[in-house]
Amino acid sequence: MKIFNIPKKTLSMLIALYALMGCSPTVKIEPPDKPIVINLNVKIEHEIKIKVDKELDELLADDELF
Repeated sequence: MKIFNIPKKTLSMLIALYALMGCSPTVKIEPPDKPIVINLNVKIEHEIKIKVDKELDELLADDELF
């Protein structure tokens, strides 16, 4: 008397599948030992343009202020 009516090919494929699932790789995520260092070598150049009224420009040019 058979308990399970499963063909031998199907049974062998199921056993092989379970064996392959047991050998699945594991993934570990670990933090690094050293801190992460990001070097930013950035050269920042900027120009500042000041617009001066004509009267102030003349006053500064006359050296009456100082």
